[in-house]
Amino acid sequence: MSLAKKALEQGEGILRLTPTWVPRSFCVPGRRIKLHPDDYYALGGNRGGIDERWFSSTTPAQNGPLTSENEGLSHVAYQENGVTELFLLRDAIDELGSQIIGSRLWDKHKSWPMYSKFFDNMGPLPHHIHPSDEFGKLTGQNGKPEAYYFPPQVNNHGGDFPYTFFGIAPGTSKETILQCLKDFDKGDNKITNYSQAFRLQPGTGWDVPPGMLHAPGSLCTYEPQKASDIFAMYQSLVNEAIIPDELLWNATPKDRIGDYDLLLEMIDWDLNVNPNLMDRHYMEPLPVEDEDEMHSKGYHDAWICYRSHDYSAKELTVYPGETVIIKDAAAYGMIMMQGHGTMGVWDIETPSLIRFGQLTHDEYFVSEAAAKAGVKITNTSKTDPIVMLKHFGPDNPDLKVVE
Repeated sequence: MSLAKKALEQGEGILRLTPTWVPRSFCVPGRRIKLHPDDYYALGGNRGGIDERWFSSTTPAQNGPLTSENEGLSHVAYQENGVTELFLLRDAIDELGSQIIGSRLWDKHKSWPMYSKFFDNMGPLPHHIHPSDEFGKLTGQNGKPEAYYFPPQVNNHGGDFPYTFFGIAPGTSKETILQCLKDFDKGDNKITNYSQAFRLQPGTGWDVPPGMLHAPGSLCTYEPQKASDIFAMYQSLVNEAIIPDELLWNATPKDRIGDYDLLLEMIDWDLNVNPNLMDRHYMEPLPVEDEDEMHSKGYHDAWICYRSHDYSAKELTVYPGETVIIKDAAAYGMIMMQGHGTMGVWDIETPSLIRFGQLTHDEYFVSEAAAKAGVKITNTSKTDPIVMLKHFGPDNPDLKVVE
């Protein structure tokens, strides 16, 4: 029997995952993702600080020529007779397919088509864009929609700039933005002069379709997204730090580098100049069922990402001392945010501090069969709630997308 089959059988349909840390050379870690203080530069100063932890990822990180092998890819931990063996979640899904993600997703995608992450930067990111599938295919990549949720448990401080620029201010001309792009090598190209910033609030979120300019703020962010790491930075100066020219052309074919018109075409103009961005993209939690009924059963379940067909996410709270059985219609990954107890055959807990390379019991992947049958969760604390975030793939049958 293969390791993947053994692990799926041992976990009764739930796979234990290991922490997946990703550095970014253009970021300064916000130090809120529980990595040990000595380990934020564990991959070397030339790689930059670790400011991301990826969840349920079968998508490799695109971090340039220094990217390490399997960077960004989640591993499954299988333990037998005191020996721990690690293997890629991607390999397990390639081998077992519908046994893990269900026939609905496997038959259409032949892969797990999303992942989630913590993004944890001390300051804001540059105004940037994730191209659509149409433009992603120019470099052999998928486009990337993504969503944000700001968990209170990892936002004890807001960082240096807890505001996010979204879109382009109505009335701005395409010629103005084109000139900003052409001025990228002149220091500050001032592109955020033509955008709108929104203050970020823990416990809320945003949906960001491909083609939308955005400069994420400095809250620690939970980000479900399509299985892609494509991006292009359109802002040249952030917090007095110059953004390298190659990041402007990061999503551009080599034979079209220097084509500023292509960069402009990647912008979904109508989407960006919408004067009512909050109406279409802001998200507050939506209870999955009647709240009083859920509370009487010992839990609270809410949609936190619900405006996209490409992914969705929930925040599940199980109250102290309660045991619940939670059913979902689709496979999902999950990350613990608070509390401890059991989930199926597994212990679940929320570590305070994690060393680079250390195993944990805070992240799992639940197969579709196990999700449909119902996952039994017991909160063994008398005082502390269990809180977990759950990320789902495309077209979740339980969700009516809010557009």
